[in-house]
Amino acid sequence: MQDLFKGAAYLLKGFSLIHQKGIRRFAYIPMAINTLLFSFAIWLGISKFDQWINNLMPTWLPEFLLNWLMWIIWPLFASMLILIVFFSFSILANLLSAPFNGVLAEAVEIKLQGKAPPSLAWKDIIKDAPRMLWNEMGKIIYVLLWVVPLFILSWLPVVNIIAPLLWILFSSWMLAMDYHDYPMGNHQLKFPQQRALLKQKRSLVLGFGLATLGVTMIPVVNFLVIPAAVAGATALYLENIKINF
Repeated sequence: MQDLFKGAAYLLKGFSLIHQKGIRRFAYIPMAINTLLFSFAIWLGISKFDQWINNLMPTWLPEFLLNWLMWIIWPLFASMLILIVFFSFSILANLLSAPFNGVLAEAVEIKLQGKAPPSLAWKDIIKDAPRMLWNEMGKIIYVLLWVVPLFILSWLPVVNIIAPLLWILFSSWMLAMDYHDYPMGNHQLKFPQQRALLKQKRSLVLGFGLATLGVTMIPVVNFLVIPAAVAGATALYLENIKINF
């Protein structure tokens, strides 16, 4: 529990870092991208919610059963929809912000440790491109291995009661891994290596991911979450994982 709170505190540290001299100029572009995407996500969720939940309900049931079922399904569906929509838009926002997030993580590392992570020459980057592509494919496979069974579980009667909790834990872990990819990627660590290292600090990393997911749900504040999470993940990595690696 102590590590969960400690991990969550690194997100707060990220919020303070992104406004410091030498870092803020790299944080504002991801912030702008995040603002546009999450504004669209909020509009989409509000405007389509009734349509989606009505399509989900079986029309052949009597009205009194539909009302009773709606009373049960509505909060579960709302929770799952919020997680899926915001998690999906977080992934999209991270993809669009990726070229800036690596530079942001480097700026944070320079600020905290006074030196930049090792850089690769262009010939090394080109040579390493196939492995980097396979690294991204590994992430997609890893996500699908969890998303598919979780999605199926979400529709199984009775068992699906625990689905929202599982989605929360999974989304938090994936967000944490995604944001740690920037500082760890700057040190040329591949996805399997990143996952192995993060598992050694599972509670700390999960606490960071839970805080990030929670802030993602807060209107307006969530516009700042990408650069703050990149900065916070960089600090967490440098102070708790890199020193032991």
